[in-house]
Amino acid sequence: MSYFENKTVVITGGSGVLCREFAKAMASEGAKVAVLGRTLSKLDEVVKEIEENGGTTMSVVCDVVSEESVDAAKKIINEKFGKTDILINGAGGNNAAANTQKDYFEAGDKENDDVKSFFDVSLDGFRYVFDVNITGTVIPTKAFMTDLIETKGNVLNISSMSAYHPMTRVAAYSAAKAAVSNFTEWVAVHFAKAGVRCNAMAPGFFLTQQNHDLLVNPDGTNTSRADKIIAGTPMGRFGEPEELIGTLLWITDNEKAGFVTGIVVPVDGGFNAYSGV
Repeated sequence: MSYFENKTVVITGGSGVLCREFAKAMASEGAKVAVLGRTLSKLDEVVKEIEENGGTTMSVVCDVVSEESVDAAKKIINEKFGKTDILINGAGGNNAAANTQKDYFEAGDKENDDVKSFFDVSLDGFRYVFDVNITGTVIPTKAFMTDLIETKGNVLNISSMSAYHPMTRVAAYSAAKAAVSNFTEWVAVHFAKAGVRCNAMAPGFFLTQQNHDLLVNPDGTNTSRADKIIAGTPMGRFGEPEELIGTLLWITDNEKAGFVTGIVVPVDGGFNAYSGV
């Protein structure tokens, strides 16, 4: 019998390109999967696909930056599926208002109305990115930890390549994901004696709804940024969502990874290992 049989798995950001694959994989292993997100119609697409394949699942509308919303979601999940065994903090994202237009600042950029430099970055945009990535990881962890202590469960956070080395233009996103990695280590240590593990996965570059327009031109060709990413990835391509599943199932399995906690696993085609030379 699979370790995940009848386990309750909660996935925030559950309708995203990557997390929907997580949900499908967990359900195929026999888990009861609750997919959380802000848009019911998108969540219901995931639920429909899982149920058509015989899985057990439910959708719960939830805003991960609201303690009240997350607490309400937890109550619904507990009533239908029981205590949570695995929490996957998959909610995250970026905001264009927090980005710069260019990789490098040059003389005159501050005064040039046609260039969005660091001095034009919106603090509201910066706060939004921190909220959805790190606050949106802290709040669900805090809410579901009471269950995880009882079930001796575990947490999987979603970090990023930009947590290791910040990517150009996306200062807020890079800093927020670095915070996710750091918080992962903190939670792993703090709850170790309570029997709760906490790890993170750092996906390399995958085409998602959030980054599609940054990486793909209207004619379907790669943007210059996409070309830079692929040039920096030794395997020479973007990842496929299904290529994250092996790591997912290993690291959340208390039988196979019971002594693994506080790590961030890159699944990146060699991107983080490559110096560019």
